[in-house]
Amino acid sequence: MSLDHSQAPVLDALARYHASKHLSFSPPGHKQARGADPRVREVLGDAVFYGDVLASGGLDDRRTRSGVLECAEQLMADAVHASHTFFSTCGSSLSVKAAMLSVAHPHEKLLVSRDAHKSVVAGLILSGIQPVWVDPRWDTERHLAHPPSADHFESGFAAHPDAKGALVTSPTPYGACADLRAIADICHRRQRPLIVDEAWGAHLPFHPELPAWAMDAGADVCVTSIHKMGSGLEQGSVFHLQGDLIDPALLKTRADLLGTTSPSVLIYAGIDGWRRQMAQHGRGLLERALHLAKQVREAVEAIDGFHVNDRADFCGPGLADDFDPLPVVIDVTGLNTTGYRVADWLREHRHVDVHLSDHRRINTQLTHADDQETAGVLLEALKAVSAAAPDLRPKATVDIPPPATLRLQQTCLPRDAFFGIVEDVPAQDAVGRVAAEMLTPYPPGIPAVLPGELLNEPVLHYLRSGIEAGMNVPDAVDPQLNTVRVLVDSKG
Repeated sequence: MSLDHSQAPVLDALARYHASKHLSFSPPGHKQARGADPRVREVLGDAVFYGDVLASGGLDDRRTRSGVLECAEQLMADAVHASHTFFSTCGSSLSVKAAMLSVAHPHEKLLVSRDAHKSVVAGLILSGIQPVWVDPRWDTERHLAHPPSADHFESGFAAHPDAKGALVTSPTPYGACADLRAIADICHRRQRPLIVDEAWGAHLPFHPELPAWAMDAGADVCVTSIHKMGSGLEQGSVFHLQGDLIDPALLKTRADLLGTTSPSVLIYAGIDGWRRQMAQHGRGLLERALHLAKQVREAVEAIDGFHVNDRADFCGPGLADDFDPLPVVIDVTGLNTTGYRVADWLREHRHVDVHLSDHRRINTQLTHADDQETAGVLLEALKAVSAAAPDLRPKATVDIPPPATLRLQQTCLPRDAFFGIVEDVPAQDAVGRVAAEMLTPYPPGIPAVLPGELLNEPVLHYLRSGIEAGMNVPDAVDPQLNTVRVLVDSKG
């Protein structure tokens, strides 16, 4: 039976709540903005507080008998061709951990692409799952990792037939995509589930010219951030399920274990409203976004010193299998400076924020929210930074080691290293020691060093040279990496 996607159960329930003039003697304590500091109300507006009610005992009754959230989740599942959907107000960082905990138990193996987000590593630390790392495809010319190939996962299962499943990230924050259908087939021949961290792919189900999305490709669990490429609020995430390899009740209990008991109705409403928007208008909105992205790409390519990475750069033998054009990834090496400096200049001088920056690129992400006006501001800002390039030189050198050196040896479980007996040592003394912390250039948030990995001099030099050039490593105990946290008595 076809569902009515003109509905927005969470938003509709909020409207009913306000119309009924409920008087609350329960949290939240601001009591529909009445108790909020006027200075806060002046900045945030009262609508934020009006939408901030209890999910049970507010939006719904104390036993949630109206099924508001359940109905919203069913509509989302229908919109994206999933069997079950679960909302999360703790971001995809929670959702991916719930998925991992549903597939493998402590000390069991899980194939994981080594370009995984730090939230996946946090899941390994919390769960005690043993990762079997599947190496990404490394573009030595552009110094960029793409998702592993299906053959890499085939080899991983061949070497570790006891692995309980696989996890791959696709798209990457740069828009590079894996062959999810092939990877899902490899998993399913062994009756093993595939988890896809598709945090950057919320828009993919809604236009046929975009890369195939995880559920249509046969994945078992897909984790999606509604706030990244969609219209949801920050921390809005959903995870979808299909097939019979993972029990939906089990997945829900894992999410309940990790999630908050005080979910934000505001975030639920953002997810619900975005689903309705996409179900009713998504194809047209994304059609315009794709057309705009094509125009922007061509215009940026014509600016001196810039090259826009396109399908020819990202896809092909040894590279990615597909490509999302909406993350407009711009190589700035022609300006003889770094992406860090370009990003900082754009923010300081033109009040333009880019998604991510690295030693040679910036990512100027477009969504269905952009139009000719915002694109024009971006292009004028890029022309201005191109003209200002002499002021950004000489560029700081980021010494990136070759892939074989960049890939560190895992000597123990991430959990055992993270919770072990540790000490902080000078960076030069950390060579040959086992890391007890994540060291993650952020964004995009892919750790260069994981707890349990054996540190070497080239990787430490890469990170320290990156910090000098403008890289941010916020999860390090010492973000300047003058010291590194290592296991005690962990010399290799």
